[in-house]
Amino acid sequence: MKKLLWLALALYCGSAYAQVTPFELSTDKNYTATYAEVMAYYAKLVKQYPKQARTFNYGSTDAGKPLTLLVLSKDGTFDPAKIKAQNKRVILINNGIHPGEPEGIDASMMLSRDLLKKGLIPNDVVICFIALYNIDGSLNRGISRVSQNGPRAYGFRGNYRNLDLNRDFIKADSRNALAFMQIFNTWQPDVFLDNHASNGADYQYVMTLIETQKNKQHPILAKYTAEQLSPELYRRMAKSGYDMIPYVESMKGTPDSGIVAFLETPRFSTGYTVQHNTISYVSETHMLKPYDKKVYATYALMQHLIDVTHRDASQIGKLKRETDEAVKQQKTFALNWDLDDQHYDMIPFKGYEAARKPSDISGLPRLYYDRNKPYTKNIKYFNTYRATLTADKPVAYIIPQAWGKVIDLFKLNHVAMRRLTHNTTLTVQTYYITDLKTGTRPYEGHYVHSGVKLNVINDNKVKFYQGDYVVSTDQPINRYIVETLEPQGVDSFFAWNFFDSMLSQKEHYSDYVFEDIAYQYLKQHPELQKKLDDEKSRNPQLANSAAAQLEFVYRNSPFFENTYMRYPVARLMNNTKLDLQ
Repeated sequence: MKKLLWLALALYCGSAYAQVTPFELSTDKNYTATYAEVMAYYAKLVKQYPKQARTFNYGSTDAGKPLTLLVLSKDGTFDPAKIKAQNKRVILINNGIHPGEPEGIDASMMLSRDLLKKGLIPNDVVICFIALYNIDGSLNRGISRVSQNGPRAYGFRGNYRNLDLNRDFIKADSRNALAFMQIFNTWQPDVFLDNHASNGADYQYVMTLIETQKNKQHPILAKYTAEQLSPELYRRMAKSGYDMIPYVESMKGTPDSGIVAFLETPRFSTGYTVQHNTISYVSETHMLKPYDKKVYATYALMQHLIDVTHRDASQIGKLKRETDEAVKQQKTFALNWDLDDQHYDMIPFKGYEAARKPSDISGLPRLYYDRNKPYTKNIKYFNTYRATLTADKPVAYIIPQAWGKVIDLFKLNHVAMRRLTHNTTLTVQTYYITDLKTGTRPYEGHYVHSGVKLNVINDNKVKFYQGDYVVSTDQPINRYIVETLEPQGVDSFFAWNFFDSMLSQKEHYSDYVFEDIAYQYLKQHPELQKKLDDEKSRNPQLANSAAAQLEFVYRNSPFFENTYMRYPVARLMNNTKLDLQ
């Protein structure tokens, strides 16, 4: 006990023991550091290694505290532009997005210390750790993640606004997400890792892994990750005593039915990072394994990822440049995906037998996994997705300056934009929303749209104003541009309600007044009278409703507002000379 108190005092006072983490100080290794302990630890670490370690604060989270980034650089270069000029690889590791899954927080504290203490920072790799992303949730410390085996206290999944921050990367409702974007686009990582813990089935593995789904990743990077990087991580983790398996999402109930590759859409961290052509992974330790094993497994995975990135530094840089150039030239982009359940691989899986027994609560059958009956068998791994919806990029998108959040997010993501120097009417392609489905309950603060149907109008003349933004689609970040601006995209800005005001009609008519106007208009436009008569003959409901016939005339006349249901972002289809700032 005296020794433990001495170690704690030494840690506090900043002596030689200052490098011991709170996790390591705990006798049962079932403790995760608090936010205050994390910040104090890194402050002392940077003070001890001032040349090779530095912290940077970005933005302000919803809890009012900045997001802290620890950067390790062998030669003491901490300027992102200079690091890129030196052709070094940058790894970004995110921790604590779900504070109830804190393994990465404690493992990163130990790993950063060991890399510094042992002089193991690679010459050609700069390592960036987000110390604790969901500060808000971390401060709300308790035991709410009831299905989990340790640590004995931890933070809450939701942030101060009760947002799940791993559903916020496209919509960016939280200040945390805005600060993350600032970090990500400042350091422009080649490789990204987000540390998590899983829920779900019971099995023998401590660590599972989500890698960017192969059909969703750009083929240049997908070939490398599928054939070289990921297999090497699996091999090295097994050698370290942590056999690894793809993230376990069961096809039907239990893993025996097969597991399905996780499809990370852009709302998720790795769905967002892959839009920037970054190699991306999510670690998922198993919820029921002892906390210390989860921490050490996360430590091992991060170390191996750093080592392989160092080994392949030149190759990863070359592939990143090739991918950026290919995406600049890419014509067609996938907007949504669906699992191909006809194609699968057979992979070995170490599980526990699943069975049913009477519930002690209800007396009815309940699921359980029998740890006395481990097995190893081949199961189906469904890892093929097909694009169900695509869009061809235009020459440029034109975004009216009124849509300020879109503009702000594009700026944060380093999307190149230019502005019209004067009011001008352009011939563009426009979308009219003809149908959509909207959730009946809010999801992460939004009533998300899906199943969007469009009426595409070519050669539409639209007036734009001085200062409106023109976004050319000849950029390495084209995926982010197209997937956010195309309204049919699964996580487009439209899907997340950025443009909902254009879904409501602003003008109408008094029927007794419009009766006379409509009558005169039909006399002057017999073609509309014929169109009305034809529709009445096909549609008895229309024929029997005076109000519906009046509405038909209104909607087919110039009196009807042409902006109703018109998606406000226009597509410029031809190389048109524009006066731009």
